[in-house]
Amino acid sequence: MGIFSRTRDIVAANFADLLEKSEDPAKMIRLIILEMEETLVEVRASAARTIADQKEMRRHISKLDQLQASWTEKAELALSKDREDLAKAALVERQKAADMADQLKAEVGVLDDALRASEEDIAKLQNKLREARTKQSNIATRLESANNRVRLREMYNGPKTHDAFSRFDQLERRVDDAEGRAEAMGLGSLPMSLEDEIAALSANDKVDADLAALKARMKKDG
Repeated sequence: MGIFSRTRDIVAANFADLLEKSEDPAKMIRLIILEMEETLVEVRASAARTIADQKEMRRHISKLDQLQASWTEKAELALSKDREDLAKAALVERQKAADMADQLKAEVGVLDDALRASEEDIAKLQNKLREARTKQSNIATRLESANNRVRLREMYNGPKTHDAFSRFDQLERRVDDAEGRAEAMGLGSLPMSLEDEIAALSANDKVDADLAALKARMKKDG
């Protein structure tokens, strides 16, 4: 048994309800599209048979019209020869042909109605099929997005990510320790007084003088 049993079931179907109740929406929409495509093929095949029947009936009607014209000529010929009995018999045959033509024309009218109904069904089915394919595309997009989110979460919460962040934490701790030691070394030291700063300048001058004398001696010896 298919999801749908008749064309009107497809046309009246609420895809949102069907997909909401399904455990596997992607599979459900594929089955819906498959059955709709098969139904569309069947409706088109039925319409093709109807068109073929109409053509055949119209050919018969044309032949019956020609037959009526022929019996009319024969009746006229019989009357011209004073054979009223033959003319009457010819008219009876013409009436039979006319009755058959009228019956076929009525049947063609019924087939016209059936063909119009088939055309409407085909249009409705095509619209529903487009709707179903849009749903399928949306489902595929949502499914891909969901899978991507799962992969990202697995990546974020995975052991490799945790290991990397753990290493970052260790490095940050080392930096914190180094900065702490540097700051600790400066604890308790007092700023230099004016005398200390001047004495330092004098010491620097003495060092510079010693350096110049050393350079001069080395140059002389060389």
